[in-house]
This record gives sequence, C-alpha cells and structure tokens, in this order.
Amino acid sequence: MRPADQLAAFVADALKAGRSREEITTALSDAGWTGPEIRAALHAWADGDFNPPVPRPRPMVSAKEAFLYGLMFVSLAVTAVHLVILGFELADNWIPDPAHTYGYYSRSTVRWSISALIVFFPMFLWLNNLIGKAVKKDEGKRRSGVRKWITYLTLFCATLTLLSDLIVVIHAYLNGDLTARFFVKSTIVAVVAGLIFLYFRGEMKEAEDAD
Repeated sequence: MRPADQLAAFVADALKAGRSREEITTALSDAGWTGPEIRAALHAWADGDFNPPVPRPRPMVSAKEAFLYGLMFVSLAVTAVHLVILGFELADNWIPDPAHTYGYYSRSTVRWSISALIVFFPMFLWLNNLIGKAVKKDEGKRRSGVRKWITYLTLFCATLTLLSDLIVVIHAYLNGDLTARFFVKSTIVAVVAGLIFLYFRGEMKEAEDAD
C-alpha cells in the first residue's frame, strides 16, 4: 500500500472511531507527517458528526474531457503561433528592412497563417464555449484533473514565453539592436502570451475555488 493510501485509510478509520480532527492531526504530526499532507487527507472528508464520515467529491477524468481539453489546447497553441507569425509579417511590411527582400515566401506565409486562424480560432472559441456551458451545468467539472493539467500547462508555456521575450528584448537593448521593428515584434509576442496568461490565470483561480 502506498504511503498516501495508508494515510487516507488511517484518517478514515480514525474518523469512524469518533476521533476529533485535532487528535488525528496531533497523532499524524507526531508520526512525522507534514502539515500539507495531513490537511489534504482530512480535507478529503466532509466536516460533520455523521458516521461513517462522508467523502468530499473528488476530480474525475473521462476520455471525452481529455479529448475536448486536448483539442482546445492544440487549437489555442496553433492560434497563438499563427497570430504571432502574421503579426511578424505585418511588422515586416509596415517597417521594412532595406537589407531584406520580401516576395513570394512572405505572401505564402501570410496566407498559411490566415488559413490556420480561419480553422483553429473558431474551433478554440467553440470548444471553450462548449466546455464553459458544461461547467455551468455541472460545477463538479471545475475539479476536473484534465482541466487543471491543461490550465497549468498553458500557464507554464505562457510564462516561459513572456520571460524569454523579456530576455530577448533586454539582450537586444544591451547589444544596441533594439530597432522599432524588433520592438514591435517583441510586443506582439508579449501581448499574445500575456492575454493567454491572464485568461487561464482566471481559469486556475476558479479551479482552486472549486476545491
């Protein structure tokens, strides 16, 4: 039996035996369990005098949820990447580099990005709306393990992008390469990553409140 399972079984047996949460906390602390481990084990059971103790609802994972959240994450990633690519191409046209010739490749890139956005951006909006309706109908879905993983993964990627963008800007400034075109491109990356971060930070807070 895993240590976490042993802890859960002990807490359940102790509550069934009528032990108070304070007594259980003291006994577990004396045995070497940490505060967060004890709180998590006790939080799994609802407060009250009912015996046997009533378990709190726990996150459940379904194949359908994994499919929807995975597809939404991919749609968001493709949308973000092609928004940045399209922004870069527009910046190159608005603030051209005399040393660079823009031709078929640039126009082809713009067409590819627009095509990708036409497909994936509406898909992201539709999936986000579909999942939002499902969560409103069943608040328990806010505790979804897949939802938490996708949210934290998106926040992780957005944070890394923002930090990397900041490093590149600082390096360009120190190197004397901070041109207007470079600054515009860095701003595009920061805006896209920042909007994603803010949106999913709200999602993460909702998931934490649901727990």
